[in-house]
Order: sequence, then structure tokens, then C-alpha cells
Amino acid sequence: MKKLLVMAVLFVPVLVFASGRTDVGKYPYGEFEIAYGGSTCGSPTSIASLKGFFDEEGIKINLVSGSTFEASRAALAAGKIIVENGDFQYFPGIYNGLDVKLIGGLHEGCIKILVPNNSPIVSLSDLRGKTIAVDEIGGTPMSVASVAAGSVGIAPQTEIVWLPYPNDQIVQAVEKGEVDVAALWDPFATTLENTGKYRVLVDISDHPLFAGKACCFLFASGKVVRENPGAVAAALRGYHKAVAWIGANPAEAAGLLVSEKKVATDDVALVTELLGHYHYDHHSGSAANARAKEDAIYFAKELTKIGYLPADLDVQKFVDDMYVDIFALAAKN
Repeated sequence: MKKLLVMAVLFVPVLVFASGRTDVGKYPYGEFEIAYGGSTCGSPTSIASLKGFFDEEGIKINLVSGSTFEASRAALAAGKIIVENGDFQYFPGIYNGLDVKLIGGLHEGCIKILVPNNSPIVSLSDLRGKTIAVDEIGGTPMSVASVAAGSVGIAPQTEIVWLPYPNDQIVQAVEKGEVDVAALWDPFATTLENTGKYRVLVDISDHPLFAGKACCFLFASGKVVRENPGAVAAALRGYHKAVAWIGANPAEAAGLLVSEKKVATDDVALVTELLGHYHYDHHSGSAANARAKEDAIYFAKELTKIGYLPADLDVQKFVDDMYVDIFALAAKN
């Protein structure tokens, strides 16, 4: 397969810095943008900005909304956006020449596949020929559902119908019978589950195909990696601080995210619960970056099985070429 459009998140308007922060200091590494959305998986981006962790590392980050993947991809390739929160759905684009580098993992377990309680779908094998609602074609929920379907011999490109909807309209699509299955980010997925009207077919936090592996990676602009590796390293250090802080303070993080309207829910207890499931303690520091590379190898192999990457791909070389130890590279410059 040669092309697969991808996008990591659904974007919404944002604030750049935490209210009350008046002295952001100097920024020796420059000024860049990072896109983010209202899903809980994007919490480290928001927290790093709200808590001033990017500022502490000497890099000015402006959080922005991005309505289309094409616009976001162009900004990333141009180096205007420095880092993107994405998943293995980026891999086909990188294979096809997208100038993006994998620099680390972020957390685990933020996507679920659900069906109505009265649905005849009781196992992954029942997905053949069904219609699945996703936030966008080529996005992470679609990639997760594709890997899940492929694990039982279903060809996701030909034996499943994919229909894109805004996250807040997927529930309506299922209720109207327009689709059979919903593949969703949190908090949308768990909010739907908590209504008691839906069954979880796959929860990637505990499903054998996904458990213990990064569901969200960090990808950096290849242009900035080459021209200003110190800036990318600074941004990643800011992320690591955010990841460590969320892991140690999930309730406080949830309250901050809700009060600053950084997540698509006002349920602090729900956000606290979700953040506690994402294993942030596994994804901070250089060791976590190396672990992300191992997870990337695993998912690249899964994508070769379902035709999203070539079956004869040298996966080890592909990941070696894609991954950059940005701390080591920055130290040399």
C-alpha cells in the first residue's frame, strides 16, 4: 500500500500559557507550535504548557488548533510545528516519505472499540463486513481497529467499511444504525461505556494485542531534528516533566485540565480515572524512549500483516531509520 492519510488528534481552540504566568523568560531554542486536541491522550501537551515545563527548558511553545491533517503535516514538515502526538498510524506516511522522526513514547491505553449491548457482534471475528465509525480515515482509532480485525484474519481495507464522523457525532451514528461499531478516543470512549448501553469489544489498555505498549508516540519534524536538535530535545524534556507530573498527580492534573477546558468533558473524576490507567510512570526519560522504539517495531510488524505497510518490509531497518535518540543527537551539536 502506498498511501494512507493519517492524523493523530481532533483539534480544538486552545490557550497558550497557564493563566497567571507572567515571566516566561528567554527562549534560546526558539519558538514553535504544537497542535493538540480535547482527548485525554493529549494531556501531556496541555500540562507541559500549563505548568510551564516547556518554558523551563528554554523553548517557547504555542498550542494551536489544526483543522486538517494536510495543514498539520505541512506545518510539521516545514518545521513550524516541532512535535506531534501521534501513533503507529504515522508509519505508512513515513514509509511514503513524510519527513517525520519518532522520538519517544507518551503513554498507554486511550482507545476503545464498542458496540451496543444488543449487537450481534460478540468477538473480533464478527467485524467482517461491518461498518465502523471513526474520527477520521487513517486516524489512530481506525488503525487500532484495523490491527484488531487483522489479528483474526479480516482484511481491514476490503472487508470493513469505515465511516468518519466528529467524535461527538459517533454515538448518534451508532444509535441511528448508520454504523455497527464505534472506535473512539477517551474521554469519548469511556463516557459512552459508562452509559451502560454499550459493550467494550477492545480496550487497548488490557487487550493482549496492545497492553503494555505505547498507544501514543511523539513524532518530531525531521527538518527541526536536523537543523535544531537542541530544540527538539528541549521539547521532549518538557514532555517528560509533564508525563512524570501527571503520573504523580493524576487528580490535580485532571482538575487543571478540566478547569482550563483542555479535555472534552467536565467530569474531573472520569479524567482522573483515565489518567491513572495510562501508565505514565513507564514513559518518562531516556529508557522510555528506547522502549518506544521496541513498541514501534511491534506495531510496524502488525501493519505489515494487514497491508498498511509492505509485507516484505525490513521492519528493523524501517524503525532504525525512523527513530532518533534526540538527546544523544543534541549532545553532539
